[in-house]
Amino acid sequence: MSASEAMIIGTAGHIDHGKTSLVRSLTGIDTDRLKEERERGISIELGYAYTPLTGGDVLGYVDVPGHERLIHTMVAGAGGIDFALLVIAADDGVMPQTREHLAILELLGVAQGAVALTKIDRVAETRVRTVQEQIAALLAQGPLGGAPQFALVATAADDPGVVALRAHLHAMAAASPSRYPEDRLFRLAIDRVFTLPGRGTVVAGMVRAGRVEVGDWLTVMPRGMAVRVRSIHAQNREASVGRAGQRCALLLAGTEKSEVARGDWLAHPQALIAARRIDVRLRLLAGGEGIANRASVHVHLGTAHRVARAAMLEGDDLAAGATARVQLVFDGLLCAAPGDSLILRDAQAAHTLGGGTVLDSRAPARRRRSPQRLAYLAAIERLLAGEGIEPLLREAPEGVPLQELAGLCGCEPERIPLPSDARLVDAGGGTRRVILDAHWQALGERAAAAVRAFHVEQPHESGIDRGRLRRMTAPGVPDGVWRALVAELLARKVLEQTHHALHLPGHRISLSPAEQGLAETLCRAIAAGGFDPPWVRDLALRTHANEDEVRRVLRRCAIQGQVLQVVHDLFYDRDRIRELAVILRRLMTEHRSIETARYRDAVGVGRKRTIQILEFFDRVGYTRRILDARILRTDSAWHQE
Repeated sequence: MSASEAMIIGTAGHIDHGKTSLVRSLTGIDTDRLKEERERGISIELGYAYTPLTGGDVLGYVDVPGHERLIHTMVAGAGGIDFALLVIAADDGVMPQTREHLAILELLGVAQGAVALTKIDRVAETRVRTVQEQIAALLAQGPLGGAPQFALVATAADDPGVVALRAHLHAMAAASPSRYPEDRLFRLAIDRVFTLPGRGTVVAGMVRAGRVEVGDWLTVMPRGMAVRVRSIHAQNREASVGRAGQRCALLLAGTEKSEVARGDWLAHPQALIAARRIDVRLRLLAGGEGIANRASVHVHLGTAHRVARAAMLEGDDLAAGATARVQLVFDGLLCAAPGDSLILRDAQAAHTLGGGTVLDSRAPARRRRSPQRLAYLAAIERLLAGEGIEPLLREAPEGVPLQELAGLCGCEPERIPLPSDARLVDAGGGTRRVILDAHWQALGERAAAAVRAFHVEQPHESGIDRGRLRRMTAPGVPDGVWRALVAELLARKVLEQTHHALHLPGHRISLSPAEQGLAETLCRAIAAGGFDPPWVRDLALRTHANEDEVRRVLRRCAIQGQVLQVVHDLFYDRDRIRELAVILRRLMTEHRSIETARYRDAVGVGRKRTIQILEFFDRVGYTRRILDARILRTDSAWHQE
């Protein structure tokens, strides 16, 4: 067995059935390290023991408390084990915590195990046979059905049953590879934090994925604190590398003990995201309790124990024995990865209700029950089943951020196998988005169709601003993706652009010679007016032309991009509008948002005219009004001027 295949065995069973005594007999190590544990004779905290194997490898044990009030501690330890050692006392037989621990192991996906029937020296042989039959019936319908039973005296290391069990566990360790992937981003579920005097803070836990080396920089999540690994102990031995499936203790630089706690994760900086909502697939235990929509529940995930509200994504409640997709809403931040197992207990934390699997750790608050969202979650389930990312991309007509795919797959973005019919698109801000070619083409066709419809409805307009077109056809597409799409449509001559207006090829607005002469005169007068140009009536008086004719010619000039209509009968020279936009952008850069009075003072016109100019910028998509102030929009072609 290689170091990457080290196995972790976890005990389970009712209080006082001999779990700790058995681990001590198997390994020679007393896992009760607290004074209170030794005085009371019960386990309160997780205990750990290690024993060498043939070939130099090390087998690890996690000893969990059996008391019903310490289920949260039991789950923290059981969540990272490969093999269950179910301990049942011959005098008591199967007890309530035996059943609950067994249910938790099954919900966590632990499919390998053995049974230690302890205290056989206290009962008759007939009682031993009766309890063995009881255990076989208990396990028959679950994943541990057929698990071998070892009758023994847990307190005696040389007891024949203990010797046989030890040999079996060592053989299983040699033959059982780790169920945790080493080719994923590193994640360690922290279940213990302590200080080494003179050295620093140590965190310990099960490595759920990936590998870590001395000197690596990791992140404590959900806090987001960067730390450096100074040294590693893997399976209780000093090592230069820690791997998935191993229990590791990492000495950290850059943190204090008070800054880390059980329930946190130590992870690769890209492995996890902190969130208050996760979407999960839940399965409730048959014969137990159901849960209603918005019910308060206790959630055990990794080594964390949190309280959440269960928001149903399918139906109004979830009956005992049923399965459904549910969104768990937490009061504080939590981290999880798709595929992680969780345990659900009732509002009083008295009974285990069921368990489930994390689907999406970036769950949305809005439209969470929409058909599109549920289809996307179904695609995530197919991804977790090994079908790859193509089902996800088919359910994402506007693409999926590459970083989100990395989180779903648990690996670096560069290692995600992209389908041959998918493309990477620069989404701006250093981010990229993956979209299927079919969806990309559909977006382009939708944009072209919208421009075509606009020409039919507005035949005298030269075209449509790209920001407005985006809001009409693809409001969910990021700015960078939209710019890339428009650039491709322009390159392919599907669309053309005149000034800010996108239009179909061949769409033109022309003037007669007489109208052209009047237009030149009007445009000169408007340009000379600067930030306070003349109104249509004043222009008509200057040129001795009819107001309707002046209005008609200026509207056609506006279509051609020579002037811009700010309000009815008031047109601005294009260069003056550009200057006004530059002033506005400069003020926004300095103050983040801009109020009417500040802009009025900067451009030197009256309040009424200032409001007209600002409302024009709102209308063309350069700014957005929020209460009495404006902020810049990011999706307008004006930013390219």
